[in-house]
Amino acid sequence: MAAPRILIADDEQIARENLEHVLLREGYEIVSAGNGLAAIQQLEKEEFDLVLTDIRMQPVDGFQVMERARELYPNIEVIVITGYASVSSAVEAMSKGAYYYIPKPYKIDEVRVLVKQAIEKRGLRKEVAELRQRVSDQSKTSLLIGNTPEMEILRKMIEQIAVSDSSVLILGETGTGKELVARTIHNLSLRAEKRFLAINCGAFSEELLANELFGHEREAFTGAKNIKRGLLEVARGGTVFLDEIGDMPLSMQVKLLRVLQERVMMRVGGVEEIPVDIRIVAATNKNLKQEIQCGTFRQDFYYRLNVITLYMPRLADRRDDILLLSHHFLQKFAKQQGKQARSISDEASGILLSYEYPGNVRELENIIERALAMTSGQTIEPAHLPLDLQQLSFRVRRPQKDFLTLDENERDYILWVLKQVDDNKTRAAEILGIDRVSLWRKIKRYGMQ
Repeated sequence: MAAPRILIADDEQIARENLEHVLLREGYEIVSAGNGLAAIQQLEKEEFDLVLTDIRMQPVDGFQVMERARELYPNIEVIVITGYASVSSAVEAMSKGAYYYIPKPYKIDEVRVLVKQAIEKRGLRKEVAELRQRVSDQSKTSLLIGNTPEMEILRKMIEQIAVSDSSVLILGETGTGKELVARTIHNLSLRAEKRFLAINCGAFSEELLANELFGHEREAFTGAKNIKRGLLEVARGGTVFLDEIGDMPLSMQVKLLRVLQERVMMRVGGVEEIPVDIRIVAATNKNLKQEIQCGTFRQDFYYRLNVITLYMPRLADRRDDILLLSHHFLQKFAKQQGKQARSISDEASGILLSYEYPGNVRELENIIERALAMTSGQTIEPAHLPLDLQQLSFRVRRPQKDFLTLDENERDYILWVLKQVDDNKTRAAEILGIDRVSLWRKIKRYGMQ
């Protein structure tokens, strides 16, 4: 991986060489310019990750360097350094998009830290921009979002098996996107012009499941006044997706096994066999081999289903797809909710990348939908995320120290919550689970006023 590239612009030679020496030792690639004009010429020739510029230079000052840098590379970060610090120049620098404003003389360690943080922010912005582009470039024939090796392998397997008519068994945890895989198989198959019908085998009693799959004849049972065609008949020529197949009763497994073997079925209460022309795709989050050992799943049925097996990776095992998926869901729900939000802040992105997602992609989708509902602006911030994720950010990002007292822990956390809600005491008290009076007492006790 190439080293981050930094442009230093300063007409003071000693200051420029000192910065160059320090940052070269940190592993960065450095290019120096003795004035603002030379800096702009350098920017017009090649791209940098960060610009460190003095303000007072002739004939082109640091503000002009910063403006040109951001014109050429919108995601570039700029740190302004000056020996003529003033409130007005600091305000102007920050308003024009400077990452930080450092007055001379400065501490070398401070510069090291700020440069590292600015480079990381630039990297995250580039990644988000690339991810947004990837979302817009997703194949129209695939509903699967993801560019990790795991998803590339899955996508290639789907393309290979889609054109066959073999049964497919999709294994994976809840929320990993098994139905999306089933739909993608259907969309890429020779049956794509026909119907795709899905049913959750765990959501119905045995009688209702039989009625849904096979349908019934007139007067097959009390209240059956008309013939009803089941999914296996209605989906003729198409694909039937049996979700949570591991929850299907044994007696129903026997009936469906016959459909797979003989390609015929009978409606409930019927005596005539009806030809079946469907492809079966099934899915489960259970270990079917263990279910066979326990006697709750038929081995012969398992082998009929398990002609081709696909494994869905957990979201935690493909973390590089988290931001890609997040921006996909952001676009989706912003359109649905009529919201203006189009981005996720760097800190919120960091939180999303740190979480384990026991509910996988479905949980991430719910998190983004909730966050969008909570924001009225253009950016999702940490305060818009669920409280448990906000607390995760506190644990991950707080300064490290060997030992902390309970009071120090409480004080740090209260300060962090107040920052997330823009010092809104009422909202902070709600998040902390205390009343407003108790919060004021703690603020006074810890000298946070």
